[in-house]
Amino acid sequence: MYEAFRRTEETTVKVSLALEGEGIEIDVPVGFLGHMLELLLFNAGVYGRIEARGDVHVDDHHTVEDVAITLGRALKELWTSRQIERYGWAAIPMDETLVLAAVDASGRGSLSWKGCFPSPKCGNFDTELIPEFWRAFSREAALTLHLQALSVDNSHHLAEATFKAVGRALKQALKSSERPSSTKGAII
Repeated sequence: MYEAFRRTEETTVKVSLALEGEGIEIDVPVGFLGHMLELLLFNAGVYGRIEARGDVHVDDHHTVEDVAITLGRALKELWTSRQIERYGWAAIPMDETLVLAAVDASGRGSLSWKGCFPSPKCGNFDTELIPEFWRAFSREAALTLHLQALSVDNSHHLAEATFKAVGRALKQALKSSERPSSTKGAII
């Protein structure tokens, strides 16, 4: 089990992840984020629990960012604890939306985001928080993450396709490998 915990004046977040086990439990006060997190873990083939409390009476920003930070830290513990394939990619279609994701478990956290949400919200959720989530996640997980929306029909499909695509890319990248992930002999 790989765990991370974060407590601030604004949020409390606990993440537990495993490559083997049962179930995915998401308990966060932002419903749309909870749905996206379940899609991410399911598509990554990762089991675990994500719990968060936050100042959502202000807005969702702090909770979304702190969940991304904590999830990224737990994932970094998971992938740096063993020898992995390192690279993964996926193209996910959702009706007329198509998203490409590529991951390099490189030890160098960065995000390259190319996409534009056609509306500012999915229900009550601010779509500008999706790239914010991925920026914090990739930095803390020490992953190079490329996300590109090749076509978009609506904001919900774009958000959902990014989480599914990153999950599928992570599933490839996190596979155990018998050989080193780098000619350097070490990534981090």
